[in-house]
Amino acid sequence: MDNAYKRESNANVRERILLIRRIISDGQNIGMVSTEELHRSIAWAYKWVRRFDKEGLEGLKNKPRSGRPPDVPQENLSKIRTKLSENPSGWKAKEIMNILYEKTGIM
Repeated sequence: MDNAYKRESNANVRERILLIRRIISDGQNIGMVSTEELHRSIAWAYKWVRRFDKEGLEGLKNKPRSGRPPDVPQENLSKIRTKLSENPSGWKAKEIMNILYEKTGIM
């Protein structure tokens, strides 16, 4: 459990690993750990304990969600990201709007 905590880069997953460690390894009360130490609801804690029981450490990671597909094709998004990364000093809102219109024609 400690190794998984140290290797994990996602802060949310680290928090969930800490929750599980405090409850299972340290024998702490789930309500006390969730509310007093992590400042989370008990329902949140029970959700992650159940997922850990079913799936192990992998259950503590966020699962992909379906959602609305983007209106802009992936190829255009790549071009937009490339263009925006060319200016390290930042962009003005008007400049970004112009780039988006130029690359997508939707704005």
